[in-house]
Amino acid sequence: MSMMRLIRGWVDRYFSDEEALFLLLLLVAGFLVVLTLGSILAPAIASVIVAYLLQVPLLALKRRGVSHLLSTVIVFIGFIVVCLAMFLVIFPAVWGQVAELFNELPKMLDKFQQLMIILPERYPQLFSEEQIRTLAATAGEEVGRFGQRALSFSLSKLPNVVAILIYMVLVPLLVFFFLKDGAMMVRWWVSLLPHKRELIGEVWTEMDQQFANYIRGKVVEIMAAGSVTYVAFAIMGINYAALLAILVGLSVVIPYIGAAVVTVPVVMIAYFQWGVGSDFYYLVAVYFIIQALDGNVLVPLLFSEAVNLHPVVIILAVLVFGGLWGLWGVFFAIPLATLFNAVLTSWPRGVKAAHIDQDMSA
Repeated sequence: MSMMRLIRGWVDRYFSDEEALFLLLLLVAGFLVVLTLGSILAPAIASVIVAYLLQVPLLALKRRGVSHLLSTVIVFIGFIVVCLAMFLVIFPAVWGQVAELFNELPKMLDKFQQLMIILPERYPQLFSEEQIRTLAATAGEEVGRFGQRALSFSLSKLPNVVAILIYMVLVPLLVFFFLKDGAMMVRWWVSLLPHKRELIGEVWTEMDQQFANYIRGKVVEIMAAGSVTYVAFAIMGINYAALLAILVGLSVVIPYIGAAVVTVPVVMIAYFQWGVGSDFYYLVAVYFIIQALDGNVLVPLLFSEAVNLHPVVIILAVLVFGGLWGLWGVFFAIPLATLFNAVLTSWPRGVKAAHIDQDMSA
């Protein structure tokens, strides 16, 4: 009997408010839609995110007295110009470096095998010649399998070229309409909600600010980290500077884990190009300085207004949402974790539980 009263008290405490129940239903429905229809709605979701990012220049133009339609056209043209620059300049250069890296993989493997041969001589207690031969053979097989997988992956994606071309037309079109009629769409959506929506409004106000700070800040961080890395690596003359700069820029999407993972290709390419020498040490030092500046200077400046989350919570959020939604889940892991935190903080506590607690204590 006491267990039933305890369960009833818990239900009355957290689920007695109708507005809270509607918010819970809304959140569950949203997660289910993204989970089940995420791949189908991917162009629309990407368009909403891009339009959300472009609100900053759009509002800046409108504050200067430019009409909404003209501001939309100017911002949209700027967006198209940036996309064309990426597809016509950046992507071909990076793809060329990727192809060059694949051509250099056999030479890197030979140098790796030469390094492995030295290990039994220097550390006979730790490595035997048989272990090294097995490791070198396994590495060669893995490189061959990786090449085959990359080729099969590229061939399997050929039928999707038409879909990619459709997205290239569909996403800009959706971005334009979201910029032009976004306010009207939001008003229509709000009109469907219940009249009593103080809790929803409170959570939305907090999360709108959090999402805006996070998405725009993360885009700036990606561009800043990638640009600084490219300039530094290009000056130092390391091969595949553009490819490594993109990897470093994208690594900031995954907190803690991304920087550790990208360190491996940076160090390996530097070693295969220069060996262990002054150039190698200088580049590794520059790379770690960039990572330190990003984590200790740039991130606090960009995300000073963000809700602080424990590193364990951030890593768990990356694992959970990344497993559910892939790259999008990884990118939005922190704001989604912040959403849960905001909901838990704002969730009403009913008064019935207090009376039940008093009765139980009596």
